[in-house]
Amino acid sequence: MKGKIKRMVMRTLFALLMLIAFTKVYFEVDNYYYESGLISMKKAQELDAEVQGEIEYKTLSLKGCEIHYSISKNKSEKSIVFLHPAFSDHTVFQEQFDYFSKDYTVIAIDLIGHGLSKANKSKDKIDASRDHIFKILELENIEKTNLLGVSVGSLIAQHFALKYPEKVNSLTALGGYDINKENEEIAKSQKFSNIGLVIRALFSMRAFRKKTAMITCKSKRGQALFYQSTRHYTRSSFATMQGLQNVIKNRETHEASYPILIMTGEFDIDLAKRMAESWHSELENSEYFMIEDAGHCANLDKPADFNRKVKDFLDRNN
Repeated sequence: MKGKIKRMVMRTLFALLMLIAFTKVYFEVDNYYYESGLISMKKAQELDAEVQGEIEYKTLSLKGCEIHYSISKNKSEKSIVFLHPAFSDHTVFQEQFDYFSKDYTVIAIDLIGHGLSKANKSKDKIDASRDHIFKILELENIEKTNLLGVSVGSLIAQHFALKYPEKVNSLTALGGYDINKENEEIAKSQKFSNIGLVIRALFSMRAFRKKTAMITCKSKRGQALFYQSTRHYTRSSFATMQGLQNVIKNRETHEASYPILIMTGEFDIDLAKRMAESWHSELENSEYFMIEDAGHCANLDKPADFNRKVKDFLDRNN
């Protein structure tokens, strides 16, 4: 009898906790603070429309999956490949696309499971992105390129460079860290954060998108742009992220033959800044730069500062 009462109490407590969690998420979604406070969402859509005429949209079909990417119509011998953060898509680089396409062939890829890139029946996970990038470069007749990745995009950029170093002219990493060392502190931090995000996604994808925007960018404008970029990310997309376990591994010391620019935002979490600085200290051919008054995705918070720093780095190394 006592055991039955205990089970009933536990079930009741669990139901109450779930109700509290659901109510919290519900009001976060439906109090309209986020979307009504971000008038720049309209500006983000206008900006997206402005660059349509300068971009070609293409699809790579490979091993059953479809990888979508955009490429500037203005072609140059020099090129940049942009790789976006988790949960977003190529549109986080709207202002970079316009800025750099004057001097570079610019490619922005929707990583598998993100944006319009679908795994379909393919078994490919996000670690297969390095082969997707290689195939796209091959299709576009690009022998060597400059890689620029933000957050997860910076990890994929490194993963590509490990397998295809001869294709890399330089690498820029914003909000990233060395993939050749497993780090328990990072793993623990990401696991804790991801559990909270997954719970939100189970209740509401709108709540999930809102939360990722808030923790990714400091400025309201940056949050609006990031929020917009997550519109195609679905619950099924989480499966493709499992491939990250093949990206981050303990490997033998790897000294890159190409220059690396490592960047962080001033208001990124302390762990991210410490890891970026540590990574820089171990590389002879690297530079480190912190973008003031910016969060994790500094290219959205402070695009002008980000663009200038990257251009200076690329001009000196191309």
